[in-house]
Amino acid sequence: MALSLDDISRLSQLARIEVTEAEATDVLAQMQAIFGLIEQLLSVETQSVEPMSHAQDVMLRLRPDEITEIDRHEEFQRAAPQVEAGLYLVPKVIE
Repeated sequence: MALSLDDISRLSQLARIEVTEAEATDVLAQMQAIFGLIEQLLSVETQSVEPMSHAQDVMLRLRPDEITEIDRHEEFQRAAPQVEAGLYLVPKVIE
């Protein structure tokens, strides 16, 4: 895609950004470089490439699903200032 200084000027107006002539020239060069990279990416043949979710087809070992901590729910409930039906009661913050 070919851009011109007029395009950069229009973009700066739409973005409400003040751009000097020198800055516009720099931005134009940078935008053209970006569009050049995009064109390179689009030119790569990917039709024969199989889609994948990970670069390597490696499965991680799964650990057994075991309880490793003791249940301290009752202890925490006793330490709380206010509890009702197993829930912690807190002061109302938002009206």
